[in-house]
Amino acid sequence: MWTIVSKIILRKNVVAMTIFPFIILREKKTKENLRTMNHETIHLVQQVELLWILFFIWYLIEYCIRLIQYKNGHQAYINISFEREAYANDDNLDYLKKRKFYSFLNYL
Repeated sequence: MWTIVSKIILRKNVVAMTIFPFIILREKKTKENLRTMNHETIHLVQQVELLWILFFIWYLIEYCIRLIQYKNGHQAYINISFEREAYANDDNLDYLKKRKFYSFLNYL
C-alpha cells in the first residue's frame, strides 16, 4: 500500500479514498488516524478480492440502487455494502486478520 497526500485529488469533504494500491489522503496528519487508515485498508482488501475493476462497477451500481432507495446521496453512500463493512469494523484494528473473503456480502 502506498499513501499519497493531495488536496487537489479529493473534494473538501473527503478525508481519504482508496484506489488500489493507493490510499489518497487530503492531509498528511490523517495517516496517524488508525481508524481512518484501517477503514481505507479494508477497502484495499475488498478491491483485491474483486480484482479492482469489479469493485468499482459493483460500487457504482450499488450506489445507484441505494440512491433510488434513499433519495439522498450521503445515505446512499453510507449504505453501500463496502462502506457498511468498513465503517462497522474500522475501529477493530485486528479485523483484517480474521476477516473472511467476501465479508462485504454480509452487509448487503
